[in-house]
Amino acid sequence: MAIRPILRFPDPRLRAVAEPVERFDADLRQLAADLLETMRAAPGVGITAPHIGVSLRLVVLELTPGDVRTYVNPQILWASPDTARATEGSVSMPGVTEEVERPAKVRLSWRDLDGGAHEEEAEGFLATCHQHEIDQLDGLFWLQRLSRLKRERVIARYGKLERG
Repeated sequence: MAIRPILRFPDPRLRAVAEPVERFDADLRQLAADLLETMRAAPGVGITAPHIGVSLRLVVLELTPGDVRTYVNPQILWASPDTARATEGSVSMPGVTEEVERPAKVRLSWRDLDGGAHEEEAEGFLATCHQHEIDQLDGLFWLQRLSRLKRERVIARYGKLERG
């Protein structure tokens, strides 16, 4: 495992749509392991391959210590009409967070590291994380879910943190 450099906002690669994973091999397992180590070092609870400059649809989540979940080619099949607000941030924009409103429940499909197909329904923080990371795979950085005013305030706060 290796800690990889994380792309920082506003790197344009964070807005690129990631390519589907087609090869389920040792390289994919190594990338997932590197993502986990990188996420833990950040620290964070979720990370995608695009966060480290690899344009593949791969997500690693660890919402509670030791409960690592890896999702290959995840996609949302259904989202509830009811919504919930949760605080979000990004390993690519450390130090700033803001509340984002999203569907409260989702159903998603994905593949595991061996290529096996799975489906899952999620609610609460897990549903928020799935939507946040799948947005990232689709080239939609979390700031784009905010109003223009909130987005500008978050960017200003981040700029201030980056300057020192």
